[in-house]
Amino acid sequence: MATVAELRERLRRPLAAELASGCQNRVVAGGVDKLLASPLGNPFPGVREALSGYAQKAEDARGEALRTALSLLDGAASPPPSAPRKAPTRQAVPTAAPGERLPADAEVARLDTGPGGARKLQSLGLHTLRDVLHAYPHRHEDRRALPDLNEVEEGQKVTVEGKVVAKSRRSPRPGMLVIDVTLETPSGGRVKATWFNQPWVEKQLREGARLVLTGRVKKFGRSVQLGVEHLETVENAQDSLSTGRIVGVYDSKDGISQEFLRRAAYRALQAVPQGDYLPTHWRQKYGVTDLSDALWGIHLPSDEAHLSRANARLRFDEYLFLELRMLLQGEDAVLQGKRFQASGSDISTFEGALPFRFTNAQRRVLLEITDDMRSDQQMARLVQGDVGSGKTAVAACALYLAVRDGYQGALMAPTEILARQHYTNLLGYLGQLDVRVGLLIGAMTAKAKLEMQTRIAQGEVDVVVGTQALIQENVRFDNLGLAVVDEEHRFGVQQRRKLLAGRPDVLVMSATPIPRSLALTAYGDLELSIIDELPPGRTPIETKLLQDTHRQQAYGFVMGRIRQGEQAFVVTALIEESDTLELLAATQLAADLKVILPEARIDLLHGKMSAAEKDHVMNRFRAREFDILVSTTVIEVGVDVPNASVMVIENAERFGLSQLHQLRGRVGRGTAKSYCVLIAGEHSQKTRKRLKIIEGSTDGFVIAEADLKLRGPGELRGTRQSGIPDLRLADLANDTEIIEQARELAKHILAHDPRLEHPRLQYLRSELQNRSQSVAYREVI
Repeated sequence: MATVAELRERLRRPLAAELASGCQNRVVAGGVDKLLASPLGNPFPGVREALSGYAQKAEDARGEALRTALSLLDGAASPPPSAPRKAPTRQAVPTAAPGERLPADAEVARLDTGPGGARKLQSLGLHTLRDVLHAYPHRHEDRRALPDLNEVEEGQKVTVEGKVVAKSRRSPRPGMLVIDVTLETPSGGRVKATWFNQPWVEKQLREGARLVLTGRVKKFGRSVQLGVEHLETVENAQDSLSTGRIVGVYDSKDGISQEFLRRAAYRALQAVPQGDYLPTHWRQKYGVTDLSDALWGIHLPSDEAHLSRANARLRFDEYLFLELRMLLQGEDAVLQGKRFQASGSDISTFEGALPFRFTNAQRRVLLEITDDMRSDQQMARLVQGDVGSGKTAVAACALYLAVRDGYQGALMAPTEILARQHYTNLLGYLGQLDVRVGLLIGAMTAKAKLEMQTRIAQGEVDVVVGTQALIQENVRFDNLGLAVVDEEHRFGVQQRRKLLAGRPDVLVMSATPIPRSLALTAYGDLELSIIDELPPGRTPIETKLLQDTHRQQAYGFVMGRIRQGEQAFVVTALIEESDTLELLAATQLAADLKVILPEARIDLLHGKMSAAEKDHVMNRFRAREFDILVSTTVIEVGVDVPNASVMVIENAERFGLSQLHQLRGRVGRGTAKSYCVLIAGEHSQKTRKRLKIIEGSTDGFVIAEADLKLRGPGELRGTRQSGIPDLRLADLANDTEIIEQARELAKHILAHDPRLEHPRLQYLRSELQNRSQSVAYREVI
């Protein structure tokens, strides 16, 4: 049980971070009001009163309220009721004596960082020594051997150190200020440094000051001039942390020097005794150094090897704590689930009713699913597979196994179009096996909904397919055993959990290929299965990249396919005209195509339509009542029109590679050879190189890896996953192996101690709580 002092500190930190970040109500997940409504706010009614209605306050009022709340938290304990009330006063925090050891949660005011040092650190959101230790440099510079300026090349970026021996200022023309400084380097050479229109730097350029300058070299005969991009002052050249070594460069702001931040990190490293939350045998197993060596190595490395092993250890830790948080985000680390027979004979019965045989990849994934279903623990598995890989057939088999054991199954899709499509597919797979399949979507009449809800509650429906209608309060299952969630990232984590109140086994399907490294972090609470093989006989989609100057050629090809009796999608990104984006709006594009292709029958689909309107358009398209569907990206996931053989994507450069691949997957669903034409409105080499990746590959996972390297992890799930945006050292494009090791250890730890209650894990538990607070993650332990 946490003490009041511990609770006070755990509440103070996010509030102080909110104040430091400008009172935007973004530091805490769900906002400050939600934080105070949690058990953390209960012991502090005065703080709750001061911050009441925070979200509705203006920015200035928020700041005042936060300062009041922090003052209440930091002040002395309230006097007895009989005593007159006194305004809370903040006690001065004594600076640690030289050599005194301090706990990691000690305030930064205990560090000897000079006048105003604590205030500077707090303005960067660093309130404790632990914050300072884990505020890693964002890059490092090698300043062990500074260059001989006579040998550097014109335009080369260099770092030099020296003493100011001369300074002048001039105004070549009105409104322009040029400051020139001559710097004498330790070797006796001289370099001229110049600043343009930066009067605020002048006070740092006094004669005799020691400076470290970074910039690009310009040569004029034998003289060297430096266009300064970065300036540091060195207070004591004999004891400098900024020269003669590999130095870290930190996130900072005006008035807070790099030398100051290095000194603060150095003082914190000296003051805090470094134990380690990873025992020796775990460190040896995974080949990582101890925590003290890692923290010294990230801030003040002795050489490249020291920096490398520090980086490896701290990256491992970031992933380990992320995986622990993800695995702990349910009510318990391991939930009791349903236990199914999942017999081989039932699987054979299901496959025997199919018009095809499972691929080897489908069999492998089905084996992983059935192993989970036979276990007492709740299955929580993500099945990834490219478009057409057969995920739905695998899910249908799992649903059949649940029904055979007397349970109900549910399949939740993000749109009504997809729900109807899954309903049709499941009727085909399960109907002949005497499985009763029902549909529940928002577009149904009130009477039809009530009838379906009654049948579900009474167990008269075995498998229910639906949209978010399945998680409404008036839906009651008789005995839900397996929940399948399609394209879960379109729902959000909280919506998925509503379906799981009865602890059914859970199978999440996604046709959005995600690199394994990213899946292991974004979906850390799910086991991962990949169907990486397409059924035999599928013809690869042929993709062609064209510049917009060849648009007529593209639509001539489309018309040729229409004359063969086929249909086409044409996709653009906006619904209405925009003055700022050079992008064809769907409405205008449809009108243009009616002029360009007068023979073709053309209709339009976009996101502002109601669900019923979208269904009507798609049903007409499937029924071949028109030839070209002009659409926004609303058709991205799951829509199945077998007769559509051509996909044209306008302004393809506006889309990510994975999204282009998803759009392309809307064709190639039938027997005809299919095509995707990418029309690029931007002609740069960079754009062409990126789009050539799509033109040259049909493997969604290869494309997703390329997309990750080009664009970064982004936001993958409906609720931003705390932790992923806060990985400071991680390289998700290349860290798959280290992520898998960290996940392995996290699962091992929780399998043996699901609540981290063993005394040997108290340091690990404490560190997890600290890191969880730093990303405003809800308390899970």
